[in-house]
Amino acid sequence: MNFKSLVAELLQVALDENPSLFLIELKIGADNSIRILIDGDEGVKLESCIAVSRQIEHNIDREEFDFSLEVSSVGVGSPLIMPRQYEKNVGRSLEVLTVDDETLTGNLTQADQKGITLEWKAREPKPIGKGKVTVTKIKELPFVSIKSAKVIIK
Repeated sequence: MNFKSLVAELLQVALDENPSLFLIELKIGADNSIRILIDGDEGVKLESCIAVSRQIEHNIDREEFDFSLEVSSVGVGSPLIMPRQYEKNVGRSLEVLTVDDETLTGNLTQADQKGITLEWKAREPKPIGKGKVTVTKIKELPFVSIKSAKVIIK
């Protein structure tokens, strides 16, 4: 078994042992440097990163492969990449940049495997008369129309 396959298999075992965790990114460099980025449905605790690291490190023979290993969790300001990340952030505020370069900021009210629904308040001119009125805007966005999205921390 080659090095990349071995790492991927061991990583899957670690993720299977803790189903609330999921993989965001796995990078293996030419120098056998392993970089793993994980997220979790309830966040990621340090103990979870240690468990994933140990699962890999303790099951690869250092005599056969020389490698470095880094296991980390996504940061608060990191962009959302996977549908599962959107699902865990329902109810939070998001800033979304669409493929049409439109920036939308609103409350994430729904997320599934196809896309998301954002809701926000906007001031618009009254249909009749002078002045403005506050209206609730709702926009459904399929994932293919999202260039980037991140949670807004208040």
